[in-house]
Amino acid sequence: MANPAPAAGGRSFLQAVSTVTEEAPSPLRVVQMEGLAVLKIIKHCEEFAPALVTGQLLGLDVGSVLEVTNCFPFPMREDDEEADADGANYQLEMMRCLREVNVDNNTVGWYQSCLLGSFQTVELIETFMNYQENIRRCVCIVYDPSRSNQGVLALKALKLTDSFMDLYRNNGLTGEKLREKKLSWVDIFEEIPIKVSNSALVSAFMTELEPESPVSQCDFDRLKLSTAPFMERNLEFLIGCMDDLSSEQNKFQYYYRNLSRQQSQQQAWLQKRRQENMARKAAGEEPLPEEDPSNPIFKPIPEPSRLEGYLVTNQISSYCNHINGVAGQNFNRLYLMKALQED
Repeated sequence: MANPAPAAGGRSFLQAVSTVTEEAPSPLRVVQMEGLAVLKIIKHCEEFAPALVTGQLLGLDVGSVLEVTNCFPFPMREDDEEADADGANYQLEMMRCLREVNVDNNTVGWYQSCLLGSFQTVELIETFMNYQENIRRCVCIVYDPSRSNQGVLALKALKLTDSFMDLYRNNGLTGEKLREKKLSWVDIFEEIPIKVSNSALVSAFMTELEPESPVSQCDFDRLKLSTAPFMERNLEFLIGCMDDLSSEQNKFQYYYRNLSRQQSQQQAWLQKRRQENMARKAAGEEPLPEEDPSNPIFKPIPEPSRLEGYLVTNQISSYCNHINGVAGQNFNRLYLMKALQED
């Protein structure tokens, strides 16, 4: 998937097109998207599905509202240095062209597609941190074509919470720091409500295009009883996430075993050194220090980061919510069909 790439000379694309802004006094409450931008995102993601794509969001930051007025896609490219430079040049050229035709060219974030809600990755967090260096308030619009095929517009706006960003910058994703800040896996991402806005002329035109018949084939498709493929894929991904979570737990069990073994070795060494010092003291010699930094048993064991475990837990929760929602809709359809057959 294409992410913003550094431009030539060490300057990133964001540094070339954005300036550091002062911290906004009011928190972000809503993301207001133009209908044109929404349609562009859907069209780009649907055309390349199931491949994952990304693009740039353009708009304005006005008070507690982040307005997304336009967007453009990033080209599909390979992950190498030459492709990164080409991607950065492409983005700069697009921004220049939009500025020449008097279109909003302020970067407010990016959009990306995902498969069955599987977007919570370390790469997403790193991209967020890259944007945050230059744009204080930015969002990521995530669109899921597979869920949208089930009759739901799977479009959401995400941002990282301030408390999580502070810990991530300071490499503080350890158990002690997380407990101190009372940060759990639900405190990584914050979902911002999306409001779709259209001009009066567009709204009037869409009203004229509405068919006279209130029922269409799409409405009948929603009554299909079979959602087996969607449920099966969600369950497959859920099982994969459970395996990943088990692997993360094994890492911490291994860490705590090593830590317990090290503490036992330290206590044994300390007891032996104290006995030796008592013998030296009785012989009138200077006691040896009770700590030896050169000894390997005193070298601290690095604690694994909790980030992967938190992200996997977030993903499991997302899959469970998807399965719960689809199962609830299926039960409603079954009860409806049962009532119709009884009548």
